[in-house]
Parts: sequence; structure tokens; C-alpha cells
Amino acid sequence: MSPLYLHFFFLLLSSKFSLQQNTASSSDSINITKPGCPSKCGNLTVPYPFGVGIGSNCSMNPWFDVYCDASIDPPYMLVSTRDDYRLIDISESDIRIRIPYFASRCYGERGSSTNLTLDFSTTPYTLSDANRLTQIGCSDLAVLEGYSHRYLTPNLTQNNFASGCVSFCSDGDQTRNGSCPGNGCCQIPLPKATTFMNVSISGLQDRWGNGETKPCSYSFIGERDSFAFQAVSDLYRPPMTITNWLENVAVVLEWRIGSENCSQARNSGGFGCYDNSFCIDAGAGVGGGGYRCGCLRGYEGNPYLPSGCLDIDECKSNPCHLTGICVNTPGDYMCECPSGHYGNGWRNSTDCLMVNEPMMSKLSIGLVSGMGLLTLLSLSFLLTKFVKKRNKKKRRQKFFKQNGGLLLQQQISSNEGSTTSILGKTRIFTAKELEKATDRFNESRILGRGGQGTVYKGMLSDGQIVAIKKSQIVDEHKSKHLVEQFINEVVILSQINHRNVIKLLGCCLETRVPLLVYELVANGTLFEHIHDENIEFPISWNMRLKIAADIAGALAYLHSATSIPIFHRDIKSSNILLDEKYVAKVSDFGTSKSVAIDQTHLTTQVNGTFGYIDPEYFRSSQFTEKSDVYSFGVVLVELLTGLRPIIPSTNAEDDKSLVSRFLSSMKENNLESILDSQVSSQGQKDEALIVAKIAKRCLHLNGKKRPNMKEVAMELEGVRMAQMGSAAQAKSEDEDYSSPMILSTDNNEYSWTNTFDFGTSTINSSSDVYPIMFDTM
Repeated sequence: MSPLYLHFFFLLLSSKFSLQQNTASSSDSINITKPGCPSKCGNLTVPYPFGVGIGSNCSMNPWFDVYCDASIDPPYMLVSTRDDYRLIDISESDIRIRIPYFASRCYGERGSSTNLTLDFSTTPYTLSDANRLTQIGCSDLAVLEGYSHRYLTPNLTQNNFASGCVSFCSDGDQTRNGSCPGNGCCQIPLPKATTFMNVSISGLQDRWGNGETKPCSYSFIGERDSFAFQAVSDLYRPPMTITNWLENVAVVLEWRIGSENCSQARNSGGFGCYDNSFCIDAGAGVGGGGYRCGCLRGYEGNPYLPSGCLDIDECKSNPCHLTGICVNTPGDYMCECPSGHYGNGWRNSTDCLMVNEPMMSKLSIGLVSGMGLLTLLSLSFLLTKFVKKRNKKKRRQKFFKQNGGLLLQQQISSNEGSTTSILGKTRIFTAKELEKATDRFNESRILGRGGQGTVYKGMLSDGQIVAIKKSQIVDEHKSKHLVEQFINEVVILSQINHRNVIKLLGCCLETRVPLLVYELVANGTLFEHIHDENIEFPISWNMRLKIAADIAGALAYLHSATSIPIFHRDIKSSNILLDEKYVAKVSDFGTSKSVAIDQTHLTTQVNGTFGYIDPEYFRSSQFTEKSDVYSFGVVLVELLTGLRPIIPSTNAEDDKSLVSRFLSSMKENNLESILDSQVSSQGQKDEALIVAKIAKRCLHLNGKKRPNMKEVAMELEGVRMAQMGSAAQAKSEDEDYSSPMILSTDNNEYSWTNTFDFGTSTINSSSDVYPIMFDTM
């Protein structure tokens, strides 16, 4: 070794010794469990979120408790209510357990059959696709049925599956070193994220093989290739049994934290991944929920514990060149040369050399060259920035035309005579404003998705909370149609100013897809409040009546009070929004149409939602204002019954149409049989009957015999006023009070009357006596 290298050796030795004295390895203090909790059960390592002990608070929740007994090896894993699942191993994404259950079918004197059922649907565990259903026996069919859905959310749509296989064998099956599938054995793969499965065995009509020596068939779940299959005869050679086989078969379960994905958990406040860790969705691609955590590169430990991921001291493994100095950094390391030296201290590179005069000259040349290169790069950067800015401007102009900017100007000019009247009410937003308002359209800001696009929650620079509708990206064939709907909605809503119609604040045309900005109505849709069983506060009858009157008033305004009548063409409960005070807002005007005052109908391609479409419109393709009346009648029936327009049924003979069931109950004088509990339990039967009669008239098959929306709004408002008058009178009287009949209810045929009886006075439902009220703030 040369004197120069000896000099470097002692210099580096002293430097590294000093560095190791002052920098303690964080990996020495890694803890995988909560403080005070054991990390092992026998030979099994139990890291958090799992924990040793039942109710010991050592695990994240009881699903991850491990029952540990020194006399039990391996220990029990408490999954659901079962205490006989034996835990073999725990990894970052799954666990391996032994399940002593199987399906069987025996013949002759031992004739019997059992099924195998495993249910993890309410646990944070799912069966991995590393498992197989194995069928062993002679001429029997194994049938596997199951489903998967998100953890603790059984109301979501389940992914059902079914499969099967037949095992065949012969009497002479005495071979060794067999394989499965093969003679006497077949296998069925399991779908990923299976949460429930049931296995049964059925015998074939003609059973092959010797029933005396092979009287039974068995099916069990296990990790692929986790057992040694040689011959079917092994199962029937004492003392070997199927139970002995299962002692060597492992079942793989994937585990997860919670039922939310990473982005949802971060926003909910209960995120389980701590510093220096990353999060990965456990159910990505399979429809499940939950997530798992891991330490970032350069860190190790337990990401589920505070300060669980600690920096790895890479310098312990001497990753640098012999002449370099290793410096540990958070999550990484550097290889530097000692002071007074130059070169590269990384391994497999040039070593560190002492600085001399010729080297200083070279350094000067390098500095000058570097400055020149830096100047060139700066100029290139400025030029690139200028070109990008110009291209961005051209792209925005292109999007403005592509998204119907010229069409919007044309519509405005033709409808109003000038371009200032509507644009004065509608703000034109920039793409930058709306990106900032929605955190670059973050998925956590999504309020809902529909056929025409996605709605995001946003906050403008002035603090106003808004809803931003982003049209979906489609192919060129559909884009023209969607742009026309977008422009149509802008033009329609810019002409409307009504408290029960969603307010359009502005739009943006300089993005790839057009954007609409509305007032935020944050209490969900009427559909959700009627049909969602998990809704926290079900809407009462009084609220339903007010909502119905609000919607009717808005539609009457569109049909009768605007300068040009407007047909909505897609009235349904999912297009009715509710604010925090349960004030109804009619929304989604993408398919709406303005018509001339003397025009009675529109002839168009049939559009709408099945269950709400006017049958007369469906047959003739002619949409009239009475078609909106029909759709509103369906919404009234939803409010009365709490049922969906299309009623799910497993019986093909049952009537799946809500309208048909409603009209049938009215005809049979049996309305109470389909009333919602929120309506029938509050004792407002007279009022419900009145509203039902209104709905019946709205649903008349002949559109000419339906009332117009102005009449409907007046009738509903009359019911509300009578209701408020009855409540006030009941409050002022001390004696027993009998609620007055607003409409006659003793007519079995539900005949209609236009007279409202308020106590002792009668008010005719004509517009000159009781005008409809429209709020046009």
C-alpha cells in the first residue's frame, strides 16, 4: 500500500470513528408494538396493529387481538367470534392461519354430508387469491359460491361468484408423487377480496371408483401448493385422516385498516399512517375499502406507531469508497471527500485525491465553464417559459371555441338581443381560479358524479363556498351533444332567478372540458333523503309537504312566469337538491328547452329517466308542459310512499312500477298500504289523501286531463296553509279539537274537488282569489 493510501486510511478511520460516536443508529431503538406490550407469542412475532392479549389495548381494535397461551402453538387468532383459527404468520399485507373445517360427503354406512362456510364480511380480513378450493375424492362435484364487498358496508353492491369442479379417480389409484389437479383431485381458484364463501359437495349419478375403499370426498380451502398430494388412497389409509392433512395446510387472509381509502382517511381525522410512511389502498382494483401503511425508502420500523419509522444508518454497511467519508442523512446518505481533497467518494467511482496546483487551474476552468452552462440554461428556461405561456393562451382560445364559446355568444344574442344582459349576471371564471378553489380538482372534494359529469366542492378567493360541475371527457362523436347541453344549461339558468331553482354563478370555457359554478346546496338530494336507510334525520310529513310545494312553485314559475316558457324535461328526486334548511332547489337543466309562447309541444328524441318519463311523450316523442307534470307526479308518489320509481322485486309477477302500484291502491281505496312510515305514523292521513289525489291527477295517461303546474302549486300551497291554520287553531283551543277535512275523503273513487275548507270558511282555488306565490328574489 502506497504512503498516500496509508494517509487516507488513518484519516478515514479516525473520521468514521468520530462520526459513529456522535451519530447513534436510530434502528437500534425500533419498536414494533405499543409501549408495555409483548412483541412475541412463543415463536410468533406480533407487530402492531396486532396485539397479544384479549382486551389488553395492545392492538388497534379487537379484530387484531391474538390469544396467547404458552401451552398453545400456534396461538389462536380471534377473527369474528371464532376462537379456533390458528395463527401461523403475520406479514405487511396478510396473515396465514389454519382453519380446521372442511366440506365432506360420504356414502354407504358412513353416509353424511357437511358444508364449509367462511364469513369475513364484517371483519377487516378477506380471503386472498393465493388460496385454492381443493376437492379430493371420486366422482363428486364441489360447488363454490361466495361474494365480496367493502368492510363493514354491507349495503353496497356485492360481487357474487360461483364455480365448481369434479374429481375423478379409478380403483387402481395407488400412484405416488401425483399432482392436483389430477387423478382424484381438482382445484378452484378464489377471486381476490372474497369475504364470504360456501362449499358443498354433490354426488354424480354414476359414481366411479371403489366406494368401499374410498367412501368419502372432501373439500377444503388452503394456500396454493401448501400440502403434499400423492394419491387419494392416502386419505383412507389409517391413521391418516383429512384432519391430519389440514394441520399442514395454511389459509391466506389479507388484512387492512378501516373501511376508507387513503384519501378519505386523511380527511376524516383518524388516519393511521404516521411520519416517514406512505399509504396504499388495500382494496385498489377489487372494490374493497381500507388501506395499509409502509415505511418510506431509507426508513424502517412500524408505520402504525408514532415515530415508528426511523431512519436507517446506511453508513454502518460502508457504502462509500475507501477514501470517502459516509454521512448519514434522513432517509439517505452521502459519500464526501475529506477537506483538502477532490474527486468522488462513492463506491465504484474515482477516489478522493489531494488538491494540487494543476488541479486548481482545472477547477478555475471548470467554474468558468459551469457559469457559461448556467447562463445558457437560464436563457433556455426563459425561452421555454415564454413558449409555454404562448401555447397555453392558444390552447385556452382553442378550448373556448371547442366548448361552445361562440355558440354561447350566439345564443345570448338571439335570446336577449345583446351580449351584456346574461353575461352581466354570469361570471366568467379562469381555469386557475377554479383549480385553486378545488385543490386541483382533488378527489376528496367530489360531492357526486352523474351522467353529464362530476361535481366538486370549492372555495373561491372571497371565501364563498360553491359547487363546480366538471363535464365528463368523451369522444368527438359525443362531445358536440354535451357542449350543446352545457351551453343550453348556461342560457337557461342565466334567465332564471327563483329561490327554488339552483343559482348559476358563472362558467369557465378555457379548460379541456367546460365548467359550471353554482351556489352550494350541501344537504344532498331529495332521492337520498327519501330512499337512503342510513340517513340520520328522516324527513317528516310537514317537511315533505313543504318540499313538494317548493318544487311545484319552481316548475310553475318555469312554465308560466318566465318571459319564455321553459320545460325542464328531467324532473326526478335526484335532481332536487336540499339546503341546510331543507329548502328544495331544482337542478340539472342540461336537457331543458325554451319554447315560444304560442308553441304547445317539442318534438324531440325521447330523453329522461326510466320511471319518470311521461308515457304519452314516450309514445309520440312530443314533449309538453304536461310531461313535466307527470314526472312531478312520480316525485309526489315518492314523497308519499318512500318507494323508488322502479321497485326491486325477486318475483317476476310483482308489479315493479311504483306508479302502477300507487294507482292500483287508489282504485282499491287502500292508500295506507303503501304510505311511508314517516307519513302514516304522524297521523296526517287527510292531508296525505289530498296530496295523493293531486298525484293521481298528475299521472293521468291523457296529458290534456292533467292539471298544469300553476294549479298543482296552488293546490299544494292551499294544503300547507290549511295545515298551518289547523295547527294554530289547535294551539289556541283548550277543548278537544277535530282536524277539519280539507278535501272530501268519503268518496271511494277519490273524485277531485277544487274547494278548500278552512274551518268555517270556504276558499275557491281560483287564481283571482288565491294567487300562486313565486319568490323571484
